[in-house]
Amino acid sequence: MKKFVILAIGALAATASAVAQETPATGMETVEEQSFPLFDGGKRVITNTFWHNWFIQAGAGAQIGFTEHDRQADFGDRISPSLQIAIGKWFTPGIGVRLAYNGLSVKGITQNWPNEQNGTHISGPWPGHDGWPFYLYKQKFNYMNFHFDVMFNLCQMIGGYNPERLYSCIPYAGIGIAHVTGTPKNTEIAFNAGISNAFRVAKHWDINLDINAMLTDERFSGEDGHRHFDALLGVTVGATYKFGQTGWTLPYSSTRTVIDNDAINAARAENERLKAENARLLAEAQKKGDIVEQLIASGNIIFFTIDTWEITDKSRANLSFLANAIKETNGVYTVTGYADKGTGTPEWNQELSKKRAEAAYKCLTEEFGVPASQLKIDYKGGVDDMFYNDPRCSRCVIVLPEK
Repeated sequence: MKKFVILAIGALAATASAVAQETPATGMETVEEQSFPLFDGGKRVITNTFWHNWFIQAGAGAQIGFTEHDRQADFGDRISPSLQIAIGKWFTPGIGVRLAYNGLSVKGITQNWPNEQNGTHISGPWPGHDGWPFYLYKQKFNYMNFHFDVMFNLCQMIGGYNPERLYSCIPYAGIGIAHVTGTPKNTEIAFNAGISNAFRVAKHWDINLDINAMLTDERFSGEDGHRHFDALLGVTVGATYKFGQTGWTLPYSSTRTVIDNDAINAARAENERLKAENARLLAEAQKKGDIVEQLIASGNIIFFTIDTWEITDKSRANLSFLANAIKETNGVYTVTGYADKGTGTPEWNQELSKKRAEAAYKCLTEEFGVPASQLKIDYKGGVDDMFYNDPRCSRCVIVLPEK
């Protein structure tokens, strides 16, 4: 009768990987770890790099002019088309900037003396008002307004960061240069303000309803009078495209963990003693009869810092033990990546778990020589807390033998 001996080749526990060094550390060691702030409500985020969270906007609509003689004109006679184009960046979920263009044309009423052209952009006679004392005429001119705005997303600032929020109220204010392109040309400093109402329709797309105002010197329209300023009030409807990486990472609160290196070294020594004892028992069993040996490698788990797939030196040491064990077997093992469901969007967590699995697979095959035929890759995206109700334990890769 044959005897079957199953030899479990341990890849060593995660603590053993921490001491897989040529010169083991001794004594007590304090390390910084990270934990997810469960009760922060999205009020804090980690600031991204400069090239993240950029956007472009475009919209069209109508505007009404407020110039020297707007009271003499009907409301409809002062409405003209408008265009808005902008590019900007969010530095936090609540604070951003943009460089914007507003323009096209302005319509209104101007006053001239008979048979004179005094530079007020006359476009035709004003019916019933072409004689003394008014001499009113239709006015129309083209302009460009380039302005730099500071934006405040009140919904994200007050309600906390939520990447899937449907509506955002975004007031803004800024300063720019308003330039009249028709003859006579004119350039004035302009103050701009407004409210952008953003409606989220997809991860990278918003629909915008923008209410905007521009205030500048009365010389903008070409006529000096007693008003002291010219103004435009407009409404545009358009879209915003958020390109590159979007969204924000929620922060960790710092925790401290104390490691007893002496205890870990003792555990490693005990592991070596058990390996030697296992080899002695196997040799004795082989002398007693026909033995079929089936080698398996126990499972292994390595952990990652939030939003990364970089394998640390400690995890690499752990994988080296696992690689040696796998190469002594004929089994096939699955490398499965995971991400923390509470951090990041579902799309990013799916990609992040894939990158983690691929990084572990590459380490096992390219660095430690595990045959590719013995490994498979799988990834599960964002998952709920898998161990000890701790989201850190879900940011991992688990390597297990196939059943």
